[in-house]
Parts: sequence; C-alpha cells; structure tokens
Amino acid sequence: MRLRITTWNVNSIRIRLDLLARVVAHCRPDVLCLQETKVDNGRFPYDAVRALGFPHIHVHGQKTWHGVATLSKWPLADGRALAWCGVADCRHTVCFLPGALELHNLYVPAGGDVPDPEINPRFRHKLEMLEALTGYFVARRGDGARLLLAGDLNIAPLPTDVWNHRALLKVVSHTPVEVEALERLRRAYDFVDAVRARIPPEVKVFTWWSYRARDWRKSNRGRRLDHIWLAPALAPHLVAVEVWAEARGFDRPSDHVPVTVELDLPDAWFHGDG
Repeated sequence: MRLRITTWNVNSIRIRLDLLARVVAHCRPDVLCLQETKVDNGRFPYDAVRALGFPHIHVHGQKTWHGVATLSKWPLADGRALAWCGVADCRHTVCFLPGALELHNLYVPAGGDVPDPEINPRFRHKLEMLEALTGYFVARRGDGARLLLAGDLNIAPLPTDVWNHRALLKVVSHTPVEVEALERLRRAYDFVDAVRARIPPEVKVFTWWSYRARDWRKSNRGRRLDHIWLAPALAPHLVAVEVWAEARGFDRPSDHVPVTVELDLPDAWFHGDG
C-alpha cells in the first residue's frame, strides 16, 4: 500500500487555510504534519480540515505561538503531547496509525539570533531540547518501531542545505554546535534522512526562504530546515520524495514549503497482520 506523508510549517493555519487546500491538492498526503499552527485547541479549524479529507485530527496548540497538528485520512490512535525541558510550548506530538506507523510531529525551537546558550535562553532551550530528544531515542534504540519523525527541526545540517555554508557558520540554524546536536539525534535511533536518501547530498535543497528577501527566487538564499526521518524498519519502504518549492511563491505564503515522502508499505500492516 502506498502512503504519502507531508510535513509543512504552515505559519498560522487560520490565515492560510486556502493555501492548505492547495498543498493538499498538490501533495496528496494521507497524513499531514503541520507546525506553527498558532492557535489553541478550541479554536482550531476542525471543520475546514475535515472538509479537505482529514477526518482524524490530533492537535496540540496554544494561542499565538508554536503548535503542531497531525491530520490523517487513516484513524489515529493514542495521540499524546510530549514536553521537553519542563517547558510546555506545544512542540511535539506522537500518534499511531494502528499496526502501521508511529508518527512524531516535531517543531524544534528556532533559537533566536545569537548562537550562545550563555546569553541567549532561546538558543539554550533549543540545544537542551535536542539533547533531551536524543536521550529519549537512545533509550528506544533497537526497539524495531515503525517510526517516522517529521517536522520543522530548524537546523540545516549539510553545507548544501544552505545557500552559503561559510557565510552561515555563525548564523543560528547552521552553526556547528547545532549541526552536531542534530546528528546525535539522528544517530540516536539510526534514522534515515528521507530527503537525502533520494536527493544526493551534493545537490542543494532548501525548504525555507526568509520573508526579508525582496525576491526569494532571484536571491535563493534558502535553508533546508524541514525534515522527514525514517526508522530502520521504515527506510527500505521509501519510494519517493518531493520538496515543493513552488509553494513559497503563493500569495501570502508561509516561509516554509511542504516536504512529502511516499512509502510502499505491506497491506498487512494496516490490517493487524504484520
């Protein structure tokens, strides 16, 4: 069975419901992981999302800031929110497609402007959250879960994940300390970076372009901040990846674009036989 999963930092779902419809029409996801929904649970646009074909919804949001939501055509089970470092900032949910997948929808802090944890509490929180996540997945390593982690991880790990490697080495999202922390997290569970499994690492790939650019296409000063990682049990089932950069050209766009993976999974997984 083919299963399509898309992650997108929507940057306020209520403002961008029309753009969400365009993303759904193009990406055709069976599961859609959204970050930065910027709305508390009671005001989430459930009816509009159901009208797009997602009857199963798990949200973890707050007013104005952060927030994640997982939308699914398949039933979701045991949806729960996870908090890290004693901060309840609505950045992580886990849901299950029964028998098939464990879905982690994650929004790592951006980290502010100064890459120094001693003077910038936002950057310190980012590093501490990555360390806590790493410990969580180290403790689970080898459990064989069909686990997929998707979201805005706010780090561009490779030199080709940014428009200029040297220029961004001291810019939050591409500093060595962040890149090393992200790699420790990836290796904690032997995750496979789905985008780089299909697109060679020497090819530049971006998923975010700043609003500050007058012409984002012309300057093309992007970064790859949005990721989908696959556990070893899932990685062999990856068949396709798409980064839909054209979405950055929408009217009133998000500064992020959708990333989609397609998996070819055994039918038995969805019927409790696998």
